[in-house]
Amino acid sequence: MKARKILLSENEIPDKWYNIVADMPNKPLPPLHPGTKEPIGPEALAPLFPMELIKQEVSAEKWIDIPDEVRNVYSLWRPTPLYRAYNFEKMLDTPARIYYKYEGVSPSGSHKPNTAVAQAYYNRQEGVKRITTETGAGQWGSALSFACHLFNIGCEVYMVKISYEQKPYRKIMINTWGAEVFASPTDKTEAGRKILAQDPGSPGSLGIAISEAVERAAMDDSTKYSLGSVLNHVLMHQTIVGQEALLQMEKAGYLPDIVIAPFGGGSNFAGLTFPFLRLNFDEGKNIRCIASEPASCPKLTRGVFRYDFGDTVGMTPLLPMYTLGHNFVPAPIHAGGLRYHGAGVVVSQLLKDHLIEAESHDQLACFEVGVKFARAEGIIPAPEANHGIATVVKEAMKCKEEGISKTILFNLCGHGNFDMAAYDAYFQGNLVKHEITTDDINASLAELNTPEIN
Repeated sequence: MKARKILLSENEIPDKWYNIVADMPNKPLPPLHPGTKEPIGPEALAPLFPMELIKQEVSAEKWIDIPDEVRNVYSLWRPTPLYRAYNFEKMLDTPARIYYKYEGVSPSGSHKPNTAVAQAYYNRQEGVKRITTETGAGQWGSALSFACHLFNIGCEVYMVKISYEQKPYRKIMINTWGAEVFASPTDKTEAGRKILAQDPGSPGSLGIAISEAVERAAMDDSTKYSLGSVLNHVLMHQTIVGQEALLQMEKAGYLPDIVIAPFGGGSNFAGLTFPFLRLNFDEGKNIRCIASEPASCPKLTRGVFRYDFGDTVGMTPLLPMYTLGHNFVPAPIHAGGLRYHGAGVVVSQLLKDHLIEAESHDQLACFEVGVKFARAEGIIPAPEANHGIATVVKEAMKCKEEGISKTILFNLCGHGNFDMAAYDAYFQGNLVKHEITTDDINASLAELNTPEIN
């Protein structure tokens, strides 16, 4: 039996991020100005992002150097371990080999600091005094508050209201690292007040929280906005995960046949899968990469590919992506980090070109497999990670039915130690099976008046 844990040394932390755009056969379509509907250039992003991040956002270079100062911070928790899930394999009675990359060892307990540290660094380099952002489950908000503290930058977080109420310890983490956090929608912004006027009891959404954070940043020249997913520079920063995993899988002696990660906006999925997709592009490999999303917010599996706003109010550029419509408010499931109406532009193009796959799962089934995993492997997964595990189980059972052995790799993107209320609701029978209806999706999409894509 090979080693259960596969480690790397500190000097094996990657020194470059991988930009998949350089390898894509069809490049992403350009963003459009929300007013004129004409393509916009990098200068349109300058009020929100520091120039170095804008350069990365539009870059076609294959490799982007990781600054030494960022890499030094990474060494606080990176490289992260890769495990073979022997006990889980045995529980499932599958011939599949199951490996997982564990990102829960970071200070905030998830993969999110990989981009938070980089974004805080570039903002500090350009003299930014404060960063605003949104957060769903609180993992991104806590990661950015940690990073901003390291680089002495103020941080203001708009947390989706339902998650603010469900996950109080995430809020406390954000406060502990010195950031302010508000339950969105708030009365602090025009966007928030508009939503509250329409629905005083709104549970909030990532789209609404983005509107509030963007508005706050646009009001102050010394403030910039930071996004935890969706945009290309964010996804690119996360590729450190997959690059490490590739080295570790080589040490284990197996190249994965299937790579799986949860999907909200794309950072989790991109971080693990993009370096393996590079092998498909460069070396002709045929590694299946599967995004796993909630059945209650199924933009990849049931949405449409068209231009849409990244936020609810319509303050962001129009992005070409799979979407359920920017007015879509997902059900208040406990996987708060996956409750986003749209998908990252790069991931959307890859799916459109059939270079990746997507599946959706109900939250009840996800918690069921998450508990099984915890009992087998000892780590309690974040609710978001449970979606990836659900796809792992499905593929492992296929191996059993077909009598073949495949190697499956997935991203255990974070621990669930601050999500015990969700697990308690599951054990008490208070979680409901929820799948959005076709009528609900059609009603949301009918409100879209954004450009269609031919």
